Parts: sequence; structure tokens; C-alpha cells
Amino acid sequence: MALVKQLSEHVGERPDKFYKDTLFRSDALLLGVNCLEPGQTQVPHAHDDQDKFYYVVSGTGRFWLGEEQVTGTEGQVIWAPAGLTHGVTNQGESRLTLLVGIAPAP
Repeated sequence: MALVKQLSEHVGERPDKFYKDTLFRSDALLLGVNCLEPGQTQVPHAHDDQDKFYYVVSGTGRFWLGEEQVTGTEGQVIWAPAGLTHGVTNQGESRLTLLVGIAPAP
């Protein structure tokens, strides 16, 4: 297994739904990349036993965090603790690229 990954090698697109690829997976952590083209959405959902973060690599997204919606831009981290409904839509004009991490809640 490679311990060094180049993020740009895991970026892509799908016409039917947002694109995602796994960079690393273990029993304690899943690290991946999600790419949303303009208008694409990751439907709000929850992980009852997992915390999740989104790091905005590029673009701008509208994130659901429970009943709240927030805008995330390049360089920001959006945190969704276990059990909180979360999702994102790309309302911008260019690709939204996210580094995504999921870990079991303590």
C-alpha cells in the first residue's frame, strides 16, 4: 500500500452523480476525495457512529449541518459530529473538490 498519495491523481467527475475516490482506509479512518460538478449534490445523510469532516480543497459548497446550512470555501474545514445529518451541494460555477475524512466517534 502506498503511504504517499497525490490528490490530483484521485480527482475526477461523473455525469450521473458526484465523484468520489478513497485515498486511504483502515479500521480507524477513511480518507477520500469527493468532487461535485456545478449543480451536483451529496444528499443529506447521517453516520450514527462516525464523525466526518470536509476540507474544501477548491470551489465553494453549501453544506447542510443538521437544520443549518453554511457556505464553505477553499481552505475551510466543515465538521459533522456523529449522528448529525450532513450533505453538500455545489452551487458554484466550477468543480467543488473536498478532502473527506470519516472516523469512529469516541
